[in-house]
Amino acid sequence: MEDNKEFKEEVVDDTKNCEAPEEVLEEEISEETNEDQIEGEKEEENEEEANPLKIMRKIKDENKKLSNENEALKDRLLRLTAEYENYRKRTAKEKEGIYTDACTDVLKEMLPVLDNLERALLADGNIDDVKKGIEMTIKGVSGSFEKLGVEEIEASGEFDPNLHQAVMHIEDESLGANAIAEVFQKGYKRGDKVIRYTVVKVAN
Repeated sequence: MEDNKEFKEEVVDDTKNCEAPEEVLEEEISEETNEDQIEGEKEEENEEEANPLKIMRKIKDENKKLSNENEALKDRLLRLTAEYENYRKRTAKEKEGIYTDACTDVLKEMLPVLDNLERALLADGNIDDVKKGIEMTIKGVSGSFEKLGVEEIEASGEFDPNLHQAVMHIEDESLGANAIAEVFQKGYKRGDKVIRYTVVKVAN
């Protein structure tokens, strides 16, 4: 009976030694699965490389995709070109309209001056009457300039190359350095824009 007990204990011990941990089994299964997946992917790649029809189909699809993108870019470029051309024409028309309106405003102010000069030619009278008519005409021109924002450039004091144009130079001890000695032609400006420079003689 004692021999049987020893035999049973040895059998139980051997059974315990044969039991493998579950974690080890799972790792072995996952490694085998990964290897199978890698081998399957390699086989698919090899099949694609070995199959020229699949390669041609893939190239054809890529070419079609690139062709569609190219057509879309061409269409976009044509639209942008058309929009720019319309913008250019519209801007040119607006500029022309602004210039025409500006000229119209100036001419409206100057036409009465022309009317007065024409009436002066038809009028009978002596030299005093003619002078009086000229004075009235000059007054009308000055009023028109004032309405248009045009003003005469100051021509007294020191020479300013931004406003004056020197055409003659003299030495005169009675005048200061770089002083305006004489005005040959009046200058005019509108705001900071010089319409015509004042033509002057500069001293020292």
